[in-house]
Amino acid sequence: MKPTEAFILRQPEQYQAMILHVLSVVEQELSQSELLFKWGIPYVYYNKKPFCYLAPNHKKGFLDVGFAKGFQLKRNQNELISENRNTVKSLRYYSIEEINNNILKDVILEAKGLYNANKHKN
Repeated sequence: MKPTEAFILRQPEQYQAMILHVLSVVEQELSQSELLFKWGIPYVYYNKKPFCYLAPNHKKGFLDVGFAKGFQLKRNQNELISENRNTVKSLRYYSIEEINNNILKDVILEAKGLYNANKHKN
């Protein structure tokens, strides 16, 4: 079993459901993404670069979906959390019912555009 799969299966059910749901949306929007296990958590790479991570916080009861280029995002600022971080912004979910697929998809698509824009700058 891959480390990422083992990590997800070790999570309490509420976190498993949120992680699997977010990953399914990410996979739909980023067909060329790769799910790796980095820094002890599932991390999605896009174009071989860090894209977003999924970090359950059991103590505070949420799943943090952090975007590596979060501070470059312009849309959905009322949904994105920075919390004293200087590059990452995240979407934070306390239950699967809280996940708004339209916002999640929009953030993924905007972040994807940042990677594609940088790819064409040479």
